[in-house]
Amino acid sequence: MGQVIGDKVRKFMKKKIKYTDAPVSISSSIKSSIVVDDFLPPPSKLVLKEDNSRITIVLSKKSISFFKKESKRSGVPYQTMIKKVLDLYTEHYAHK
Repeated sequence: MGQVIGDKVRKFMKKKIKYTDAPVSISSSIKSSIVVDDFLPPPSKLVLKEDNSRITIVLSKKSISFFKKESKRSGVPYQTMIKKVLDLYTEHYAHK
């Protein structure tokens, strides 16, 4: 079966590709485009490492079930979601 695939690939690769000039609308768009400087930070700066502490906590099954369900829906780890809720609570009340 591998030989059949190889033959198909060889036939495809034997075809010569003919390149033509781009249509005028694309060509003029490229010529009139502006180069934009890269404004994004490097990946190492996108997520800042926080000073975290590992703890053991007992939570209700209802709370854990809620966060696990939301975690599956959003693709965010449920521990991260719980941490964010606690951080927001802290920020809100720490400044009062």
